[in-house]
Amino acid sequence: MNSVVLIGRLTRDPELRFIPSTGMAVAKFTLAVDRDLYGERKQQAISQGKPTADFINITVFGKIAENCANYLSKGRQCAVQGRISTGSYTTQTGEKRYTTEVIADKVEFIGSRDQSSSPQQGKPVQPDSSFFNDFPDEDNDIFQPVDDEDIPF
Repeated sequence: MNSVVLIGRLTRDPELRFIPSTGMAVAKFTLAVDRDLYGERKQQAISQGKPTADFINITVFGKIAENCANYLSKGRQCAVQGRISTGSYTTQTGEKRYTTEVIADKVEFIGSRDQSSSPQQGKPVQPDSSFFNDFPDEDNDIFQPVDDEDIPF
């Protein structure tokens, strides 16, 4: 079974292209996925200059690719479900290169799209007082009993 699920942050904005023969959208981006390092082990890895995340190339097709290009950006967190695909090619100098990427079937956007809309410096967001004017008073009973004969099913 070839199945992978990843959660990470984009290292750059998605790159959207279209396949000339079919017009299908293709988006590519790289996801930084943290390794399972915490506390002292993570600090030790950082001090030794060892990586604490893996950088996984992601490819998405179709409408999902267009959504990724429109709504994801560098630093945004997302979850990806798909399969691992490997391949190879030969460079102009004759050197053989191998590739590994995830072909995503599903991408879920995680977290806030606009980080700037979050409360500043720990201050809670207060709604406009006019927001509450449309709600009935608590003393008024807005729910009325319904006779079983009035229910259409």
